[in-house]
Amino acid sequence: MKKLLFLLAILVVGFANAQSSITSEQWQSDLKFLQKKVHDDYPFLFKKVTAETFDSEVEKLYNQIPSMQEHEVIVGLSRIVSLFQYGHTDISFRDVPTAFHRIPVNFYQYNDGVHVQGTHKDHEAILGAKLIKVEGKPIEAVLKAIYPVVPAENSQYFKAFGINYMCYPEVLHAQGIKSALTPSVTMTFEKDGNTFDYTVPAEQGLRPPVKYSHIQQDGDWLDARDSGATPLYLKNLDRIYYYEYLPEQKTVYVRHSQIQDDETEDIPTFYNRVFDFIDNNDVEKLIIDVRLNGGGNNYKNKPVITGIIESEKINKQGNLFVILGRRTFSACQNLVNEMSNYTNAIFVGEPTSENINFYGDTNRVTLPNSKVSTFLSFAWWQDKPQWENGDWLAPHLAVDM
Repeated sequence: MKKLLFLLAILVVGFANAQSSITSEQWQSDLKFLQKKVHDDYPFLFKKVTAETFDSEVEKLYNQIPSMQEHEVIVGLSRIVSLFQYGHTDISFRDVPTAFHRIPVNFYQYNDGVHVQGTHKDHEAILGAKLIKVEGKPIEAVLKAIYPVVPAENSQYFKAFGINYMCYPEVLHAQGIKSALTPSVTMTFEKDGNTFDYTVPAEQGLRPPVKYSHIQQDGDWLDARDSGATPLYLKNLDRIYYYEYLPEQKTVYVRHSQIQDDETEDIPTFYNRVFDFIDNNDVEKLIIDVRLNGGGNNYKNKPVITGIIESEKINKQGNLFVILGRRTFSACQNLVNEMSNYTNAIFVGEPTSENINFYGDTNRVTLPNSKVSTFLSFAWWQDKPQWENGDWLAPHLAVDM
């Protein structure tokens, strides 16, 4: 036992002290490079944060860098870039000098709290469990602590794309949730009426098989949901889109989860089939489900919009329903904006994770010393007048998960 504890201590010390050869001065130089690049080439990004606040936060981080560990500097850079509050404008934790660690867990925030949606079979004991604390701190305080690290366009973006930042020990330590950097995270869970602590080991460079914010039941990876009753929106995820006829409701259901052509059938061909079926069968309503749709190429939205407009059966109030969600983002925000502008769509579900008008499309800016990749948005997408802008497109009928 003493030998085991000694080896564990060596591992922890080695993990905490693992650093690249980049000096504090080089990190400071990278930070100043980023600051100048923003001011010179991207000053239009100062919409939600002022240049003065940005410069003040840069100066604060600059002064702290000499006393920081490498991961703290990287998380600090993420906080700087996240000040712009545009989801496309962020930094990559993949392109860092020393790969971050991650626990093999995927969290999802439902209306009754944060739960383990999926995990590796080695940790089946926490599958479906509700997360109560992280490193002894209440989940509410943890989410608040990691929020500034996420380029959260709104709170929906954080729920969709940011909540799993707490799977990184480096982020938890840099944000004051972990007192020491170790390759594990101790969490408190509630399951089947029992509350218990569980220490989850973290692996360097781990990327769990998450698709559309979910781990699917496959091999060594487990999904918490009842696999015997798959909801429509999780069917056929090997395809970007599919449709199904619901005869009792005289309704066609479409799940469309990327604004890209499926390799088996492009978007115009698919929607031609959908509307041909509607025209030639006993169909009264169309549901288009984009709750999983994180975007793609918004030039591919036209066949969807024109198909709806040309359909006499569907483009009537009460006949077209569009399901929104926390992953409805980017080119799909453009799609639902156009639906709002030009069709009689009734929106159902959760608000979108993108602002109605937003900065998207990024240039990669590589920091010269650390080679950390930052992505800075350059394209302003405005589908509605500025006085109709908002944090998100809200549903007419609100239904959460």
